[in-house]
Amino acid sequence: MSTSPSQDSSESRLIYRKGRWIDGWDPENTTQWEREGQKVANRNLGFSIYAEFLGFVVWQLWSIVAVQLQVKADGSPGPYGFAFTSSQVFWLIAIPSAVGATLRFPYTFMIAKLGGRNWTMISAALLLIPTIWMSFAIANHPMNGVGGTSWAMMMFVAALGGFGGGNFASSMANITFFFPQRTKGWALGLNAAGGNIGAAVAQFSVPILISVTAGAVTGIGPNVKNLPIAGWFWILFIVIAIVCAFLFMNNLSSAKADFAAYGVVFKEPHLWLMSLLYIGTFGSFIGLGGVFPKLINDVFPNYNTPIHIGTALIALSFLGPLVGSLARPYGGRLADRFGGAWITVIAFLVMAAGTSAVIAALKVSSPSFWVFLVCFLVIFVATGVGNGSMYRMIPTVFAYKDGQMDARTKSAGIATVRKTSAALGIIAAFGAYGGFLMPFLFNLSKNNYGDYIHVLWWLLASYVVFLIITVIAYVVPYARKGTRV
Repeated sequence: MSTSPSQDSSESRLIYRKGRWIDGWDPENTTQWEREGQKVANRNLGFSIYAEFLGFVVWQLWSIVAVQLQVKADGSPGPYGFAFTSSQVFWLIAIPSAVGATLRFPYTFMIAKLGGRNWTMISAALLLIPTIWMSFAIANHPMNGVGGTSWAMMMFVAALGGFGGGNFASSMANITFFFPQRTKGWALGLNAAGGNIGAAVAQFSVPILISVTAGAVTGIGPNVKNLPIAGWFWILFIVIAIVCAFLFMNNLSSAKADFAAYGVVFKEPHLWLMSLLYIGTFGSFIGLGGVFPKLINDVFPNYNTPIHIGTALIALSFLGPLVGSLARPYGGRLADRFGGAWITVIAFLVMAAGTSAVIAALKVSSPSFWVFLVCFLVIFVATGVGNGSMYRMIPTVFAYKDGQMDARTKSAGIATVRKTSAALGIIAAFGAYGGFLMPFLFNLSKNNYGDYIHVLWWLLASYVVFLIITVIAYVVPYARKGTRV
């Protein structure tokens, strides 16, 4: 019995070149995959997750640091001397997401231009800029209400945090080349979840870091000298990421620059539809994650957290990004099995139900913090599942467009993979704009109506619209063909 060329042992060997480049990469070749490909792919996935995790940490630091800079209810400066208004704090939360979303467009191109390993080193090194600038900016605190870093300068420094947001697009575009079609959902879900969880770690760790250094410096309470640790702490971890990418990651020669693919993708209606839907899933995750600490602080100002680590009071806002991140790979795995469109529909349905429950919880005369928290955690879980299922849908939809009838388990070839990689990065960029829209809408609701009920109604309506679009565009048409995406 003859051996097919794609499975021939001599033709499935990987060629390793200087600069940790690999030629002949073909994850759909089972011989190559089982012999050495899977090991290489998993190693690159691991270090990609670590670098992307740090990107999300840096990107979301302002969601928790900005709250520390807000003026108190009585009009006096906050514990660190700053007295920014509620609207100014919302803008500090929003601007890193806007910049990060915009940077995702050029970051998507960098993998094909420079190689996954090379660009991971560079993008990790860029994280040093926002962390160092943040530390200096918040260290320049007002003295007795005079001086200190201005809000305009603080906005510029917060914008630098967008470097962390760009990492996701390039990381996902890189990892899609490493794994076969049948496991992309799980692999991309793990890569994304490992990065997304950085948002939770940022919100969980900053209060502890502040508390520990406060004890070391003053022995008690917040002190203007300890807040800069929120930036300084991560520098060593960033340097480790750069070194690990240099030593252990790889560049794939098959991930070549194919700018024609980007032109084709931009003309594809599915790109715009899935970008809109991804604003609904990932935009909700990153946007709600950003406003959640401030939302809890505004709605329940007298709430005392039950979690104490030393003298640190840990705001339970970190639980939202945490459960959303942990749910993401399972959204990908469920999509691998049942189809991404169906899982996305369920995710939007749960998001709508959770938002309705939050509205009901806030309308009572004495809102319960725990009911509020649980309802929001349900929304976060649904966003995570939806993120995972959406990233499973994208390669499948583009494979079907290229005539691959078994698109859920088999690749349509390297040209389609390159097109998919471009689509993943572009859709990730559009989705990230939700991180800007959410703080903007919450601020608009608060300023115009004096509450957050109105913005929740807007979100509920949008989730219903997203659900209907998913059914019409991705459930019904493919069901008629006897398949699913």
